[in-house]
Parts: sequence; C-alpha cells; structure tokens
Amino acid sequence: MLSAVSPARPAASRQLVFGFSLLTFTILLAACSGGSGGATEGKKGGKGGGRDMATPVTVGHAVQRDVPIQAEVIGTVEASAMVSLKPQISGQIIEARFHEGDFVQKGQLLVLIDPRALEAQLNQLQAQAARDKAALLQAEANLARDQAQQDNAKRQLTRAVELSKQGIISHEQYDTYATSAATYDATIRADLAAIENSKAQIAASQAAVENQKVLLGYTKIYAPISGRTGTMTVKPGNIVTANTTELATINQVEPVYVTFALPEMHLNALRTTAGQKLPVTATPEEGGAAQQGSLAFFENTVDPLTGTVKAKATFVNKGHTLWPGQFVRVTLKLSERANAVLIPSQAVQSGQDGTFAYVVKEDQRVELRPIVASQRLGDETVIERGVTVGEKVVTEGTLRLIPGARVTERAAGGRGGRPAGAPGAAGAAEGKGAPAGAAAAAEGKGGGPEAKSGPAEGKGAPGGEAGWKGKKKGGKRPPSE
Repeated sequence: MLSAVSPARPAASRQLVFGFSLLTFTILLAACSGGSGGATEGKKGGKGGGRDMATPVTVGHAVQRDVPIQAEVIGTVEASAMVSLKPQISGQIIEARFHEGDFVQKGQLLVLIDPRALEAQLNQLQAQAARDKAALLQAEANLARDQAQQDNAKRQLTRAVELSKQGIISHEQYDTYATSAATYDATIRADLAAIENSKAQIAASQAAVENQKVLLGYTKIYAPISGRTGTMTVKPGNIVTANTTELATINQVEPVYVTFALPEMHLNALRTTAGQKLPVTATPEEGGAAQQGSLAFFENTVDPLTGTVKAKATFVNKGHTLWPGQFVRVTLKLSERANAVLIPSQAVQSGQDGTFAYVVKEDQRVELRPIVASQRLGDETVIERGVTVGEKVVTEGTLRLIPGARVTERAAGGRGGRPAGAPGAAGAAEGKGAPAGAAAAAEGKGGGPEAKSGPAEGKGAPGGEAGWKGKKKGGKRPPSE
C-alpha cells in the first residue's frame, strides 16, 4: 500500500493511512470491550433478567362460602294498571282540573264537560214522571168511584130478583138491573188495568230519570285509579265524542311490575319454588338504588322461539325509582348453594382451549390451570372445578405470564416488585438501573437479583449500560472500557 503512494505527497498519505488504521483499531477495541462487558453482564443478569426473571403480579385467593343461586337478566318496568281516559258522552270540555304529569288520587275530579243539555233533558223526564204519577192517582180515583157504583148496582139487582119473583116488576126491568151490575164489574177490571198501566209508566219514567242522571254524571270525569297522568291530547274548549276521544292516560306506579324472560334452564327451580315469594332485585340501567321486590308469577309455557319463560315481579316503588317502560337489571334469587369456591373475576381468563386461571404454586411459579366457572357474583366468580380453597390466582399481570414463569407478589395497583431476599440494585429504587442484556429490563422498572449497586441516584449501571449511554449521546465507548 505504501509503494502505491505518490512520492509527491508522502507525508499526507502516511497521515491518512495512520488515521484510518487508528480509527479501525479503536472501533474494534470498543466492540470487543462492549461485547465482553455485555456478555459478562448478561451472564450475571441471566439468573434474574432472562426467562427466569420474576414478573410482578397481583394475586387473589380462592375462598369458600355459601352463595345464592341467582339469575341475572334484563327486564322492563310496567305500570301495575294503566287507564285511558275517554268521555262516555259527547260534548264540549269546559274545564280541566289537572296538569300533565300530575300525580292524581282515585276519585279526584279531572275534567268537566258542558252539562246544560243533559240537565234540560233531565228536567223534562222528571216532569214526565210527575205526570205519570198524577195519572196513577186519577186511575185510583176512577176505581173508587166505579166500585161504589158497582155496589149500588149489586143491591139493586138483589131487590130486582125478589120483586121479579113476586111479579111486581117485569122481566125487562130485571134484565136492566142485571146488565148494570155486570157493566160495573167490567168497569172495575178496566180501572185496575189502568192503575197497573200508570204504575208501569211511572217506573219507566223513573228509569229514564235515573239514566239521565247517570249521563249527567258523565259530564264529570274522575280518576279511576291513583297514578301519574300523561299528555292531555284534547284541551278545554274542544268537542269530544263519546267512547272515542282519548283525553289522557294514567299509569299506576305504586306498585309496579317488572317483566323479564328467564332461560328455561331455571324452569325446574321455578316449579319447585312455585307459590313462594322469591326475592327479586331491580337496578336501573342508568344507575340508582336497587329496589327489592318479589316474584309474582311465571308463564305457563316456554317460548319455543327464544327458549325462555316469561316472569313478572312486583315492587312497592314508594319512591318512584322504577318508571314504566324503563330497562332494569333483574336479579332473581332461586336458592342458595353451600360451600361454593369463589375467586376474583379478574383471574378468570379465556383462551382457545376454554377458561383458565394462573395459579401461583409454593415455589412462586405459575401454573395454567383449566377451570369451570359458573355464575358471577359481583367481583367474584363461582368455580365448579379447577381451583381449591386457599390457592392463589393471578388477577393482574397475566399478559406477561407463561406457564412455569416465576412471579413476585405486589399490592393491587402497584408498578413493580422483586423476589423476597434478592439483592436488588440501589438504583432500582427509582426504576432507572438495569443490567445490560436483561430481557425483562425493557420496562425499565426494576433490576435483576444479580444487578450491581449503582450510584445513590440509581443512574449508574455496569457493563452495557455505559455503552448504551454512549450511544444515546452519539459517542463511542472509550477503549479503556
């Protein structure tokens, strides 16, 4: 290479070659120093920073206690009674004595309809009834008069019979007396019929009067139930039609019903507890206090399309928390299960092979344990099989675990941890020091058990850490390292 240098510039060429050689030597020396340091530190940190590094997790315990067997579904609130206010007579509304949305009581006057035409008809019918009563009195008087004449005719006929036997009067005169007596008999019967007819007329008139009073009473519309009124669709001044125009609706909200559909798997439990007031809890979807009620009834058939049984619960609803048409979360307590095993619901995981949980063994390593979970109760889940009482399960940090991984416990919501008795780096107190090559140091939260103590601030690190700082500043490792 030196022989190829031009004689005209020997000094410059020698300086260039020397500089290039020095640079190459420095790079190689730095690489060797960094690799050796990284390998050394990697070996030191391999025990705590490789696959065997403890992963901080939060754990919970499997507990045993009696739990209720519940069914949790979505239900709909229904008014216990709903009435549509419709007038029973036609006429003009002259006054409304309630406001939309008012709570009204049963028997409260709500609407007035113009009664004047009906009042006039009532007066007419009452006059007709009075006339019929007068006709009855006249018929009774005619009967009394005809009875007196009948008695006189009978006496005359009796005398005529004696006189006819003695030949004092003729047969013609006798026949006249007999005919007169028979005539009065017929007149009496006619008078009696007239009296009965008058009585019938009076009864008809009285019925017409009573009917008119009923119609007149329809001019005042009262609340048939207690509840809350809805929108008044027809305002005062409008004409309404009997049995057609809807004025408003009233929903009874004390008590209320909650209707819901239960899966048919609960049918046997419902049948065995038929007649019992099973406790039911309803919680509004948008939040609010849970309301306590009882099961009123369940349907006598299973819906073949949905495989559910319709049920209905009753709630007192004194505070009007439940509102008709509202969706609520319904919890029906069917029975109680003794000595059930429960774990925190956060520990229940789902995978391709089904449901599982990470169980922490005595050697602080985790086991992927298949489990069979049943119902969920708040923040806990009932486990049918897979976990025994007293075992620890991982609730937080499962995404960083594999079967057999070593873990260290931390408080719920904590950010780091280390195995008990392991010599931690002083700088790890602030989460800034980590040995080079440690796989778990990617989070920068703690050092491995073999990490050396750094400076008081936790900023120093042996081996590869110095090289990392050099790269961060854009420089190279000095040959001394």
